[in-house]
This record gives sequence, structure tokens and C-alpha cells, in this order.
Amino acid sequence: MPLPEADQLARWQAEALAAPPTRHFARALRGGPWPRIIAEFKRASPSKGLLSGGLDPVVQARAYESGGAVAMSVLTEEAYFKGCAKDLQAARAACSLPVIRKDFLLHDWEIPQSRCWGADAVLLIAAALPSPRLARMLELCQQYGLDALVEVHSEEEARMVAPLQPALIGINNRDLESFRVELDVTRRLLPILPDESVKVSESGFENSEQLALFPEVDAFLIGETLVRTEEPEACLRRLRGQ
Repeated sequence: MPLPEADQLARWQAEALAAPPTRHFARALRGGPWPRIIAEFKRASPSKGLLSGGLDPVVQARAYESGGAVAMSVLTEEAYFKGCAKDLQAARAACSLPVIRKDFLLHDWEIPQSRCWGADAVLLIAAALPSPRLARMLELCQQYGLDALVEVHSEEEARMVAPLQPALIGINNRDLESFRVELDVTRRLLPILPDESVKVSESGFENSEQLALFPEVDAFLIGETLVRTEEPEACLRRLRGQ
């Protein structure tokens, strides 16, 4: 992603600081009936290619809210996930759920940009951010009023992140290199994470029985199962045991 011009960055910073309060993504993951689900909108993935090219963020957002999701995740990464800022903005405008921007964020300026795009939270991937850089990004999220979901997928990353005491930690069950999914990744990493952090398990969940195996997890991020079905609302209700 090209670096913004100085005047563009200044506008983002000013607008982000003046933006109205967010919808409190972190709070949504702590409250409400369990299992709490973050429902994801994505058109494609690096491992599976195109998932659903005709997906409408407005239709999907309304179905997710009706189906009982506590929050929504929207991919804005273009090359691998076919996402964009307009998907995030359209989804958020169509529902009352808090929305997380899911992308490979690496630079300071992407934090105020995310706030200006309407995100209530952002994803920060530990595998892509050395500890000092991650700490800086977390500081910027606090400065601009965004929640941050810090993602880990190995014991090494979990131990690196733990001293930072993130409010939200996501465990990605998908290996970022092989794309192999193992739900036991969550089981292995949970004991390493700070007690105070909200724990989110990501990837690989297809039914309510799988969710029931992890009662200590606060919320589950589910994407592929929901974007592949023609009935996302009904699918969400089944996942929630309704």
C-alpha cells in the first residue's frame, strides 16, 4: 500500500481524533449469551481462492446481526482477500454491530486511516509486527480510540505478546505458511495468555459442537463457514445452538 501524502495523513489524524465514539468492539466480546461470534465478511482467501465473488456486504451484515453475531469482521486487504474500504463502510452502515478492520496493518498511519474508514477495531498480527512495533501500534490504537485484536498462532508469538497485556488476543488456528488448520492450537496457547485478556479463537469452526469444546474462549471469529452458505442467518443460529 503506498504511503499517504503528508496532507492526507494530517487529515486522517485530525478526523480520527474528532470522530464520534466507536461501537465498543471489546465490550461486545465480553457481554451477551455464549457462544459469542464475530461474523466475517470476505470474498476470497489465500488458501481457498475465491469464496463468494458476488457477496454483498449490506446483505451479509444484516443477516449476521439478525443471526445473533456480537460483532463483524470485514477484510479490506485487496490482493489476497479482494476486500476494500467500501466493504467495511457499507457493512457498518447496514447494521449496529461493532466492526473490526481485518488487514495486514504495518504502519502508524493505518491506525488513523482505519478510524476514518469507520472501523471500531483493527487486527494486529504478531507474526508481522516485532514487539516494539506492536507496542507502538497498540499505543496508537488507544490514542485514536480503537480496540485492537492482537493475533497469535504459535507459542513463541503468545509469549512475546503476553507482557504487552493486550485487552484482546486472537488465536489463529490456521498456520500462516502451510494454511493447515488445527483447533488444538487454541488449546495449546490459552494457558500462555494473560488471564485479563479477552480470548478469541479464529478459523476452522463449522458447527456448534466444535465451539462447545472451548468454553474458556470468550468469542469465536468465523468466516468461511458463513460466506459459503446461502443462509448465513440460519447458519449463525445453528452455530449458536438455536
